[in-house]
Amino acid sequence: MKITIYTTLRLLTLLISTILLGSCGTDWLDIQPKGRFTEEDLPSGNLEGQVFAAYSGLRSEATSGLPYVAAHSIRADDVHLGSNAGDYAAAGPIYDEFNYPLQHWLTNSYWTGHYTLINLTNNVIAAADSIDNITDVTMTNVGEAKFIRAWAYFNLVRTFGEVPLIDFRIIEQADANRPKSTIDAIYQLIDADLAHAITHLPDTWPNHPGRITRGAAHAVKTKTLMARQRYSEALSHAQAVIQSGVYDLNTPYNMIFREESENNRESIFEIQALFDGVQNFGVTYASRQGVRGSGQWDMGWGWNVPHQRLIDAFEAGDPRLETTVLYSGRTNTPYGENLPDNLPRPYWNKKVYTNPALRARYGSRMGQWFNVRIIRYADIVLLAAEAANEVGNTDLALNYLEMVRARARGTNQAILPAITTRDQEPLRQNIRHERQVELGMENERFYDLIRWNVDVATMHAAGHNSYQLRHRFFPIPQPEIDRSNGVLIQNPNY
Repeated sequence: MKITIYTTLRLLTLLISTILLGSCGTDWLDIQPKGRFTEEDLPSGNLEGQVFAAYSGLRSEATSGLPYVAAHSIRADDVHLGSNAGDYAAAGPIYDEFNYPLQHWLTNSYWTGHYTLINLTNNVIAAADSIDNITDVTMTNVGEAKFIRAWAYFNLVRTFGEVPLIDFRIIEQADANRPKSTIDAIYQLIDADLAHAITHLPDTWPNHPGRITRGAAHAVKTKTLMARQRYSEALSHAQAVIQSGVYDLNTPYNMIFREESENNRESIFEIQALFDGVQNFGVTYASRQGVRGSGQWDMGWGWNVPHQRLIDAFEAGDPRLETTVLYSGRTNTPYGENLPDNLPRPYWNKKVYTNPALRARYGSRMGQWFNVRIIRYADIVLLAAEAANEVGNTDLALNYLEMVRARARGTNQAILPAITTRDQEPLRQNIRHERQVELGMENERFYDLIRWNVDVATMHAAGHNSYQLRHRFFPIPQPEIDRSNGVLIQNPNY
């Protein structure tokens, strides 16, 4: 049983997902059925079904497929859009060269998909508010919903800046037509939601791998605080994860991204996929980045591929390079597959490389069964190292940095020597470098550059001279502005 969250009560989940997700179409403002919801639409009592519907929203194309990858990864300096010449001609100027149009299907979908997800969580929270004598189980369900809502808003505020704050159940469609709220206001909601999640979520779900935990809430809180340069608070939340005893770095690096290692002790937040050729609760994450070829090498769309800058960033002998980059024209570990040398790109994202035995078993090359690793323990350990260095705790920073390098080094003491500098600036650069190679192709780099305030200089050094500060944020999708009848205002300089 790979995923009990989708096997237990899966028929109920499918029913509710169909009602709540399928009816939304491509426009999050199009609430179905038309007109008003009634209380009967949101039955009181156990909220598990509605919570599972919110989890299903995490599996949408917008929140874990190509729109997510385009916003979070492809814009980085060490990643290319990839794919073939046709796709690159259409989308490369947008995501590689920052010529953002006022609308594009990927960014439109990212917006609508995240607000659909928020709508699902608001339904859970509103239903709980109508229940007398709320139990601990219900409070836990609300904690799950509030975590997911906080995650959705964290994505939106990083991607668009000021966005509408919808923290209530939509009854009339017009209720959803709101002006943008300030970035501070969005973070206030995120902080409140995560505080509830930290209080009410369990440390583990022994029978439900993949359900959200207290550690996940602390981890997202760490990331939101680091985005705001609140280092002391971020260190406290990162240490809550580290000291919980729930997570470790014992999984060898070359095993982390294999199917058999899903939901291991390094996994803090992982979107669950279930696809076996009959049941389909899958995600598109792997297929959108799979090798773009023909025949057995038609494994996906081929977007999000490593740039030479990423390959060059690895230190000599760093075994993480072999786990990060899949090479055309070479025999690749661990499955001994020889990729053709005539594929449209020389490199591919190996962290979505699927097991050929499972491709054969499930009758698919598209990897719909492949979980999405959103937050790993190593990410939080490195954020703890960074925060410790920023507040002047050099010993702690060096200890956390060495934890990650030691796992990567394994038994080979000839590579990846321990960092020993005690000067803050060199140590800062070492930690930033470690994040680049440890988390390569994992959707962190672009937002790291922004919070370090080095995005402009880094992009220009990479040859992206058109990049400006305004490119940190996408423009608000023009269809949303048009539908708002002037309520939504476009982002500055667009």
